[in-house]
Amino acid sequence: MGNVNYRNPVSVHKTSVYKESTDNERKKAEDPNTLCPIHKKPHPHKKCKSFRAMLLDDRKKFFRDSYICFRCCASVSHQAKNCDVLVKCTECHSERHIAALHPGPAPRDSKPWSLPKVHGGEPEPETVPEDEQTSAGSTMCTQVCGKGFSGKSCSKICLVNVYPQGHHEERKRMYVILDDQSNVSLAKTEFFDAFNIQGPSVPYILTTCAGVVNVSGRRAHGYVVEPLSGEISINLPTLIECNNVPNSRAEIPTPEAAYHHSHMQGITHEIPALDSSADILLLLGPDILQVHKVRQQFNGPHNAPFAQKHDLGWVIVGDVCLNRAHTPDEVNTYKTCFMENGRPSYLRPCDNLVKVKEDFSQGIKLSTTLLQTGAPKQREDHLGRTVFQRTERDNQLAPSIDDLSFLQLMDKGFVKEESGSWVAPLPFRNPRKPLPNNKQNAHQRFQTLQRTFQKRPSMKEDFMEFMQGILDNNHAELAPPLEKGKESWYLPIFGVYHPQKPGKIRVVFDSSARFEGVSLNEVLLQGPNLNNSLLGVLLRFRKEPVAITADIKQMFYCFLVQEEHRDFLRFMWFSETTTLTMKWWTTA
Repeated sequence: MGNVNYRNPVSVHKTSVYKESTDNERKKAEDPNTLCPIHKKPHPHKKCKSFRAMLLDDRKKFFRDSYICFRCCASVSHQAKNCDVLVKCTECHSERHIAALHPGPAPRDSKPWSLPKVHGGEPEPETVPEDEQTSAGSTMCTQVCGKGFSGKSCSKICLVNVYPQGHHEERKRMYVILDDQSNVSLAKTEFFDAFNIQGPSVPYILTTCAGVVNVSGRRAHGYVVEPLSGEISINLPTLIECNNVPNSRAEIPTPEAAYHHSHMQGITHEIPALDSSADILLLLGPDILQVHKVRQQFNGPHNAPFAQKHDLGWVIVGDVCLNRAHTPDEVNTYKTCFMENGRPSYLRPCDNLVKVKEDFSQGIKLSTTLLQTGAPKQREDHLGRTVFQRTERDNQLAPSIDDLSFLQLMDKGFVKEESGSWVAPLPFRNPRKPLPNNKQNAHQRFQTLQRTFQKRPSMKEDFMEFMQGILDNNHAELAPPLEKGKESWYLPIFGVYHPQKPGKIRVVFDSSARFEGVSLNEVLLQGPNLNNSLLGVLLRFRKEPVAITADIKQMFYCFLVQEEHRDFLRFMWFSETTTLTMKWWTTA
C-alpha cells in the first residue's frame, strides 16, 4: 500500500462587518412629506398613486430601507413606536396606519410593481435639473369640436406682413392669432419653409387641454411683424415650430361681421377682407406683450360681440350671428307629385320615363278650330323630331362657359389697326384675383439668368441674338414709368434648346410663374382649341394631289396687345431702364 498523507484540519471563523447607519445619515434622506422618494417629484409620498399600487410587502420593505415611519409615513426622524401623530386610514378607518399602508388592494386592480418612467399620476413639476432642462410650452384649447353648428364666432386673428430684419422685400402675408393663454409664441412648419429657416430640432413640452406631449421643433429668430398699413414694426420673439396652432379660418374677423352690428359699423373699412391666399401661421403669446395691448374698444350691448384695436389691427371677439339666429342643418318638407290625369300622389314618378310623340307631317300644325274661335294658339308636340335629330357636330365637344366667354371677348376686342396689325386684349377672367407686384421676384430670376450666362457663354450669345431680333422687329418697347398703385405683372424669362436644333435657342416668357400663390395664367382664360384635327389634316393630304405647308416666323410676337394691358407683360432685360414692355400676347 502506498503512503497516505493526511492533511491537518483547517478552521476559520467568518466575520461580517455591517456599517451602522447613524442618525445624521438618516437625516440625509429626502423628506417624504415634500418629495416622493420614488419619483423624486414634489408630491407627498403618502399620496403617491404608484406607491399605493405596490404590494404591501414591497411597500413595507421600501419604508424600512428608507427609514420612513410606518405610522405617519411622513418622517425619517422617528419610528412608529415613538410616533405621536394622529392618523386614520381613509379605507378601513384604522387609527394605526394611513391609506398608503392599507393591507388591502388598491381601489383599482393592483399589478406587480415596477418603477414608472414618469410620475405616478401627480401634476408634473415646473422645475427639473439643469442638465435635463427642456423648454415647456402651454396653450389653451379655444374651440369645442363635435357635431352641431354653433354659429359664426370671431376671435383675435389679424392679417399681417412678416419679414426678416433688414429685408422688407422678403415679406410674407399671413394670419396671426393673438393668444394670451400661450406662454410662448409658436409658428407652423409652413412658416419655416416659407423663409427657408434651417436648424436643429430642440425638444420641448407642449401642454394643452388634451394633455401633455413631448415634441420637438426648430427655432426662428430675428423676424419683424407689421400690420397691413405698415404704420408700426414690431420685433418678434423667438418662434418655436409647432403644428398644433389652431387653423379655424371661420373665426377670422371680416368686414361683413362688423357691418351688420351698429356699434361696429364705423370700423368696417378698417378690417381687411378675407384673404384666401394667406394661411394662419403664427400664434403670439404674452412674450410679445405689445401686440396684446388694447388701444381702442367698442363694447356694444351685453351678449353682443365687441371689437378691439391692437397694434396689428382691429379684431372682433364673440358670436357675430344676428340675434343668434342660425340656419338649421336640416329642413323637412312634404312633397306632392301630380300625375298626368291631375291626381295628386306621394309617389315619385320615374325620372327615366320619356314619352315621344312623333308627327311625320309637314311642319308645325295649328288647330283649325282654335284659329276660328280665336283661342290661344297651341303647337303640336314635335319632341321626337328635335331631340333625336342628328347633325354633323354631334360627336364634337360643346364649348365650355369659359370658352364662350373667351370667344365673346375676342369678338368685341380683337380688331385690326390702320397699320394692318391685329390688336387683342388679354382675356382676363371675371371675376379674378388681383395680381401682386412681383417685380422683385422677376428681378431675382433675371439675376439667376445672368449667373447662367457667366457659366455658359455660348448660351448668352444665342440669347442676346434672339432678344435683339425681338427688339429690332419692334415686338417689344421700353416700358414707361409705372403709375403708383397701378396693377402690373413682370414675366421671368429663360431659354430652351430644341434637341433637333442645336445652337438655336427659344426664349420663353414664363407667364406660369407663381408669386404669392397666383400667376398670370391663372387669371387668364385659356380659350378653345381651334386647331385642325390631325386626322383631318392627314385625310386631306391623301385626298388632294398637291400639299403646301407654310410657317410664319415668330407669329405670336406679331400680334399686338391693347395698350392698357401691356403693363401685365413687363420683363427685365439689358437696357437703359432695364425694363421692357411686351407688345405681343400669348396664353402659353
